[in-house]
Amino acid sequence: MYGNDFTPPDQAASAGPQSSPGAGPDTGRGDEHLEGFWRVLDADGRVEPRDVMPEGYRKTLVRQIAQHAHSEIIGMQPEGNWISRAPSLRRKAILMAKVQDEAGHGLYLYAAAETLGADRAELLDLLHSGRQKYSSIFNYPTQTWADIGAIGWLVDGAAIVNQVPLCRCSYGPYARAMIRVCKEESFHQGRASRSCTPCRTAPPRRRRWPRTRWTAGGGRA
Repeated sequence: MYGNDFTPPDQAASAGPQSSPGAGPDTGRGDEHLEGFWRVLDADGRVEPRDVMPEGYRKTLVRQIAQHAHSEIIGMQPEGNWISRAPSLRRKAILMAKVQDEAGHGLYLYAAAETLGADRAELLDLLHSGRQKYSSIFNYPTQTWADIGAIGWLVDGAAIVNQVPLCRCSYGPYARAMIRVCKEESFHQGRASRSCTPCRTAPPRRRRWPRTRWTAGGGRA
């Protein structure tokens, strides 16, 4: 996935990506050490881990990728709570596969951050201490099985809209990871849409609850 430019995690901290001497977040295009970097961006190319890059670019990537990875890991927990309470073995197997996919997305993204010299354990420490964030949508409780379908249909659908442009981002490892993530998220959304069908065909009393909980009337959507 990451090509020949991948740096093993045990060497990432010591080797890391190259950056220009004294480069900071405000490094401009006039820096001669970064001419190759700007040429790649102007040509709509991909920056790879061993390429010279501004320090501010690297730090911004680490922050964004880490927040994305944290959201994938935290996001699988509300659904994971329903694995033991799924209404059938078939639905339990589907939910287990989805949760496993979400965990895999987090691992892809942590690996992409490691190509920038970040340490995975340090990123998790920052998450646990509250110094790095994740998507707040996953703070909502999943009180019923209907919530599981709504998460896959609406939350994953919104994620696809936000994440598809990242498949064309300038950092190669992140872009390649997002191609696979978006394909799997699209599959999850389709499965979740079908799982919401029983709610649409249920008696009126049972249809009313998901509609008020996940639309403007319930203040949730």
